[in-house]
Amino acid sequence: MSARAPLVRRATVEGLGTAALVTVVVGSGIQATELTRDIGVQLLANSLATVFGLGVLIALLASVSGAHFNPAVTLAAWFTGRRTGDSPTLRDVAAYVPAQVAGAIAGAVAADAMFGKPLVHFSTHDRSAGHLWSAEVVATAGLVWLIFGLARAGRAHLAPVLVASYIGAAYWFTSSTSFANPAVTIGRAFTDTFAGIAPASVLPFLAAQLIGAAVGLGLTAVCFGRPAAVDEDEVLVPHGGQQDAAPARLAEEGALP
Repeated sequence: MSARAPLVRRATVEGLGTAALVTVVVGSGIQATELTRDIGVQLLANSLATVFGLGVLIALLASVSGAHFNPAVTLAAWFTGRRTGDSPTLRDVAAYVPAQVAGAIAGAVAADAMFGKPLVHFSTHDRSAGHLWSAEVVATAGLVWLIFGLARAGRAHLAPVLVASYIGAAYWFTSSTSFANPAVTIGRAFTDTFAGIAPASVLPFLAAQLIGAAVGLGLTAVCFGRPAAVDEDEVLVPHGGQQDAAPARLAEEGALP
């Protein structure tokens, strides 16, 4: 365990980071549709902007909050941390998840505002189909597997590049274009633009993402083993400030979107 920023600051960073991520996703989608009518080019522009934006946000904010920006990752980090004594705690989860959801909604509103769209206009883009739900299971499982696999392999410092790259690839190899994030899914329901999702389609996506997170943790355990349980009295708290603790925090929590 290591020194951490106050919970209020960490939750604020999670909210701001998720807001910025959704602004990138929604804003680039709007820009793409205004520049071309070619669906393939639109998706390419949207995915590239998301890759670059996500990588920057993880690199910038991971040292403060772990850069989850995703309730599925936060819950997976809490679940695995129960054995090792690492955070996030339930108190962290209770702060992070609402901040992530509120940030995602704010990000969609901000993107719409920048392009002169109605600030809150629920999406009419229906995404209700079994193959889309299975795609969300696969996309989220792969994301969680990557994040926690990197941590257990001692390569969490590669997360900004590899997590962003995975999301960019998953835009193209999944039929759902890889939402893989419950907060982002909710936020995208608030914009009737290229990246939107109809409110009626949200709950099945959330269920598929949570299933995917559980599958991802299972894959991590199969490939890297379970984290060893730690007696809290035996955990050594290293000396040093918040900056020194960043690599350890990344290894413990993972970094995301």
